[in-house]
Amino acid sequence: EAVRRIKQELPGVATSGGISNASFAFRGNEAVREAMHAVFLYHAIAAGLDMGIVNSGRLPIYDDIDSELREAAEDVLLNRGNTVEATERLTAMAGRARATTFTVRDDSAWREWSVEKRLEHALVEGILDHIEQDVEEARLGANLALEVVEGPLMDGMSRVGDLFGSGRMFLPQVVKSARVMKRAVAQLIPYMELESPVGEGDTKGRGRILMATVKGDVHDIGKNIVGVVLACNGYDVIDLGVMVPGEQILTQAAEQDVDIIGLSGLITPSLDEMVHMATEMERRSLSVPLLVGGATTSRTHTAVKIDECYSGLVVHVTDASRAVGVVGRILSGDAGSYADDIAEEYTEVRRAHAQRTASRNLVSIEQARTRAWRADWTESTIHAPRQPGVHVFDPYPIADLVDYIDWTPFLHTWEIQGRYPAVLEDAKLGPAARGLMEDARELLDRIVSEQLLTARAVCGLFPASSKGDDVLLFEPSNRGAILAVVPHLRQQASKNSRPNLCLADFVAPEDSGVDDWTGAFAVTAGIGLEKLCAAFESDHDDYRSLLAKSLADRLAEAAAELLHEQVRTDLWGYAGEEGASNDDRIAELYDGIRPAPGYPACPDHSQKQILFDVLGGESVVGIRLTETGAMWPAASVSGWYFAHPDSHYFGVGRIGRDQVEDYATRRGFKLEHAERTLSANLAYEPNPDSEEGTG
Repeated sequence: EAVRRIKQELPGVATSGGISNASFAFRGNEAVREAMHAVFLYHAIAAGLDMGIVNSGRLPIYDDIDSELREAAEDVLLNRGNTVEATERLTAMAGRARATTFTVRDDSAWREWSVEKRLEHALVEGILDHIEQDVEEARLGANLALEVVEGPLMDGMSRVGDLFGSGRMFLPQVVKSARVMKRAVAQLIPYMELESPVGEGDTKGRGRILMATVKGDVHDIGKNIVGVVLACNGYDVIDLGVMVPGEQILTQAAEQDVDIIGLSGLITPSLDEMVHMATEMERRSLSVPLLVGGATTSRTHTAVKIDECYSGLVVHVTDASRAVGVVGRILSGDAGSYADDIAEEYTEVRRAHAQRTASRNLVSIEQARTRAWRADWTESTIHAPRQPGVHVFDPYPIADLVDYIDWTPFLHTWEIQGRYPAVLEDAKLGPAARGLMEDARELLDRIVSEQLLTARAVCGLFPASSKGDDVLLFEPSNRGAILAVVPHLRQQASKNSRPNLCLADFVAPEDSGVDDWTGAFAVTAGIGLEKLCAAFESDHDDYRSLLAKSLADRLAEAAAELLHEQVRTDLWGYAGEEGASNDDRIAELYDGIRPAPGYPACPDHSQKQILFDVLGGESVVGIRLTETGAMWPAASVSGWYFAHPDSHYFGVGRIGRDQVEDYATRRGFKLEHAERTLSANLAYEPNPDSEEGTG
């Protein structure tokens, strides 16, 4: 009640509670203490508690606590009924709990339950072992196979949705539940088709949602997770896949009579494609709500760029856990009120954005260049590579990559926030994290032993000089022959005494009197992934399909890490035997950087074409570039190498029209094309009437 009152009267204040204090009288009796903690947190979180301090040991799931113990703990904590009797009752139970535990169920006891309860339990726990047997029993006891879907299966998934929404289940568990549901429905489909000519998929359930990764973008893990979670909550989800043209999205939306369109994208050009989609929906006078999500999207971009182009409802969705609530409100009787709330929120976002833009203090590109980072270029800071030129690794052994995996981003993909391995012992997230890691390790072992995926890598080390904000790359055997010119962008924010950085600053100028070097690389761990995922999906196993995709992403990053280490210690050799641990590598405690085109230090995705050309073309490593610069397979990484010991990562940030015009000239772009390419970095609004074009 204290938390609830604080949240009502002081909505800007966060709350923290020392949960373990509530059970201090029972110290030494972990069964009772854990039950009291779980009960208190269950009610306090619902009231708005933001943070709890509690024993880091395993907390039981609220619904799994023995009902007698749970009721006794609630009587005491919530001051229900006769408090003296409640205290005595809990104390008596605590004495018995020393010899046994109230929080562990017999793993096999549920097989004695009714078939309806068994199906619900299997869905909640993600158990596949008996699903075909139980579904068949339920079908034989029903009038129609459809009744099994609409009855016990949907009841079970509704409970999964409730548990997920209240924070008592986590994403990996939900996806496992969806796998059980798909397997169950697959067994019933032949019977439903015989019973009715309408067939599967002709019902909209709670609503029909069309989802797609926009044209030019190949990333779909987040979108697929959202689709699974929505399907778990009774929505009919139509997934068009990746690189979907806008015309196809809108045609399918009309033909399928969808209630919502969801667009996903990871690379920055996808932001412009979403703006184009919103503009086209407005031109067609549509009113279908539009959801946007993906790593590169933001509430500000949605409010400032997308929402302004479409008079229908536009909502930015941050992750799968939010998607169900957003869709529920859109399709509920409260939709009008929700749309008003979003409109008010986005109006305030646009106002704040306009204020920030007006107050943004940029220097001219000429001034920024006078503030460039200056190194003392001497022969001692330059290291000629031991093995210059291009080196291809085909295949790149998957087994060698395992120890280079950073598991923290893997867990984040599955919405388990925290740092690995500490999160495995987290009171709330630990059980889900450990279960996910166990499944990931099992599949990773199969990928390695059965060679289910193939990795490839290529890197090149080239003579180089900087000329202004450009980096000149030369033929490895002939420093007089220019191989490529790589234009880079410079920070323009007024930074007082700090330099305005550009990646070209980390390469010796052509008039420095020293011969410098730089490099490029591309790696993939996604060869074979499409086939592997198709096999899982044909077996109705979205969980392992998503697991394979997220593992392939981590293996690609691990390949980039291992290759960079080989470059530093052997091919280039400037670091010698550095002996970095995996923690050191994750923390980047080594000399040199590998910034990727499309990311903060060099935000132009189209720069990848230059990178691939100097490495010998797309065929060398088996990575294809889409029209917007995304890499296919999606589990791929590319970037530049800089070796100067003071080189470091940074963000270019907002840039002015003067630099965009200069960059367009250096790239051979028309201004409109450069503005579209760098739209996420513009500190001004481009002319909306200008026409897109390329030089």
